[in-house]
Amino acid sequence: MANKEQLKVLNALDVAKTQMYHFTAIVIAGMGFFTDSYDLFCISLVTKLLGRIYYYDGGNSPGSLPQNVSAAINGVAFCGTLAGQLFFGWLGDKMGRKRVYGMTLMLMVIASLASGLSLGKDPKAVVSTLCFFRFWLGFGIGGDYPLSATIMSEYANKKTRGAFIAAVFAMQGFGILAGGAVGIIVSSAFKAFFPAPAFHDNPVLSTVPQADYVWRIVLMFGAIPAALTYYWRMKMPETARYTALVAKNAQQAAADMSKVMQVVIETEVDQNQRQGGNEFGLFTESFVRRHGLHLFATAITWFLLDIAYYSQNLFQKDVFSAIGWIPEAKTMSALEEVYKIARAQTLIALCSTVPGYWFTVAFIDRIGRFTIQLMGFFFMTVFMFALAIPYHHWTLSGNQIGFVVMYSLTFFFANFGPNATTFVVPAEIFPARLRSTCHGISAAAGKVGAMVGAFGFLYAQNSIGLRMVLLLLGGANFLGMLFTLLVPESKGKSLEEISGEADEEANTNRV
Repeated sequence: MANKEQLKVLNALDVAKTQMYHFTAIVIAGMGFFTDSYDLFCISLVTKLLGRIYYYDGGNSPGSLPQNVSAAINGVAFCGTLAGQLFFGWLGDKMGRKRVYGMTLMLMVIASLASGLSLGKDPKAVVSTLCFFRFWLGFGIGGDYPLSATIMSEYANKKTRGAFIAAVFAMQGFGILAGGAVGIIVSSAFKAFFPAPAFHDNPVLSTVPQADYVWRIVLMFGAIPAALTYYWRMKMPETARYTALVAKNAQQAAADMSKVMQVVIETEVDQNQRQGGNEFGLFTESFVRRHGLHLFATAITWFLLDIAYYSQNLFQKDVFSAIGWIPEAKTMSALEEVYKIARAQTLIALCSTVPGYWFTVAFIDRIGRFTIQLMGFFFMTVFMFALAIPYHHWTLSGNQIGFVVMYSLTFFFANFGPNATTFVVPAEIFPARLRSTCHGISAAAGKVGAMVGAFGFLYAQNSIGLRMVLLLLGGANFLGMLFTLLVPESKGKSLEEISGEADEEANTNRV
């Protein structure tokens, strides 16, 4: 499979000391994730506002969207993300990581800007164009998952690889924070310039015409961080592992890495690079035998995690309203409501989501991926059941703070747990020529879970109530804990060791 020259390049990367370029790569790849999470989660800030502007029917419940519209707005980006993960994951293995990396970012910039524009003022036209562009936004975001993870894992040294990949993913936390901050700033500014009465004082005047700009600004802001990173993404060289193992050009790989990192790699030109007979593809018996169980494990754990994680994230505002942490909609004006929802989400992100990610970065190369994932699922299960079983107790006046603390802890252990590790592990355990594809498949399974969470939560909450929903989410977390037992530990090993490519090299040399 890999000849000596290829392994010499890769070994130099494995033992390279941590240097400036590693951090540059974290920022370049991480800004994609910052944008991803900003774009995916900022929609939950403005759905109630869309309801007030376009779907107010004279009734007494402002901000409620028709169920099918709400499901479409919340879920359409996930459909795009799922398609993008599979397509760009496959393309990243076919064309190379770098060549595809700029495409995903450009798509995110264009679709972010376009989702704030709409054709016509009719509610159907506004929602249709919003959904159309959010699908393509999701498509670009989907590509970023397998490519960012694969690029970071292939650049990193083996000692700190877990922390580097987790740091890229941790930028999601800042994206969610930025979404909340932009929501707070924009709604405060508009509230100051265009004061409005509360809904129960005057249903019509409580939504000022200028509120129509607020949701557009919040959505379009996502284009800025993505556009700023485009130049740097284009300057990144192809990863050495792709060039050496897939494109079979060890000399080029050595030259690329020497440019950006302080590693000197001597390679001799070997015209007769040996090709092993181990080039098995994704749909072969060899792949199923060696990696089939691993792919199943990474996909099913990501699927189960995202059911709970996304339903919690997208419907925070409903949970907070149900327990009385956000005042009733009719006691606020439209902009006041955006401000209160954004403030609550920012607080949760600041106190639990962001610290959870960085705990993973700090500990992943010490206690390992497996332990963090198992522990995270365990505590998520515990806290979900602790919220669900005495649910009535939490709704009583004075007990809301306890509910919010427990709810925050489930977020903390999602991020210091499976939300980070399900992203890291698929980027490490598969062979280089299939790495991006397998990561894309695992991530797409996660997005199926996110859709189950997004659509399922919406309908389940209305039919069986919040308490039963929390019990079901606790059950999903428990299953995630069981399936984690199938996931291999990759701490401290080189990528070729984990994926079996180093063994293939040894066997080829024996022939």
